[in-house]
Amino acid sequence: MRVISCGITDVGLKRGHNEDNYLINEELNLFVVADGMGGHAGGEYASAICVNTVEEVVTSLELNGQVEDSDDPVEVAREKLRYAIQLAGRRIHEKANQMPEYNSMGTTVVVILLDAGNAVIAHVGDSRVYMLRDGKAEQLTDDHSLVYQKVKEGLITAEQAKTHRMRNVITRSLGYLEDVEVDVQVRAVRRGDRFLLCSDGLCGHLELEEIGELMARLGPQDAARRMVDLACERGGEDNITAVIAAVEDV
Repeated sequence: MRVISCGITDVGLKRGHNEDNYLINEELNLFVVADGMGGHAGGEYASAICVNTVEEVVTSLELNGQVEDSDDPVEVAREKLRYAIQLAGRRIHEKANQMPEYNSMGTTVVVILLDAGNAVIAHVGDSRVYMLRDGKAEQLTDDHSLVYQKVKEGLITAEQAKTHRMRNVITRSLGYLEDVEVDVQVRAVRRGDRFLLCSDGLCGHLELEEIGELMARLGPQDAARRMVDLACERGGEDNITAVIAAVEDV
């Protein structure tokens, strides 16, 4: 699979430091965005543990201490991402307990592994993955957040969720508990598909149609740069990270 990719992260306009981290491993076609939380160095430390652990596990020839024995590469990829994120959560939780200055640290994460004609997508929290196909953008992940759950239940509208006083409350993250449930899905990939992984500092300021239009009209680097710039122009309250992976050939 031939993929063109890029990543951009920006501190934004209101924060004094950047707690986001991202990873692009072009050899593996592995892409990660982690949005840390916990204040000062805590969030940055948590998100760094996350991206490093995911890369470590995906690169390894073992899964959960056992040599891979499945003949299904998609199933191996699914379980590797699930295990990698759970292991990252345990490591963050352990470090937070050992170091009082980091006791509130955690992170969200989205991961894509492009392999064997498929996109294996895993996530925890409210960072997102979008896909552009045939000129139409689609959000592939569901936010693990209080307001997103209220929208799904029909209690509030998507428009109301943007200004809801509880909009920053997430219901799932790495580090808060020792174990975490990871959502994993698999999508068949076509030539021309484009994927965006982003922290909520970006998707909180751009509409789905804008994301699709920019990914369709611009190359990955220019599209990512324009999205980050727009998020800053519209307030830039949070750190902003965008990773785009464009599938050139399957």
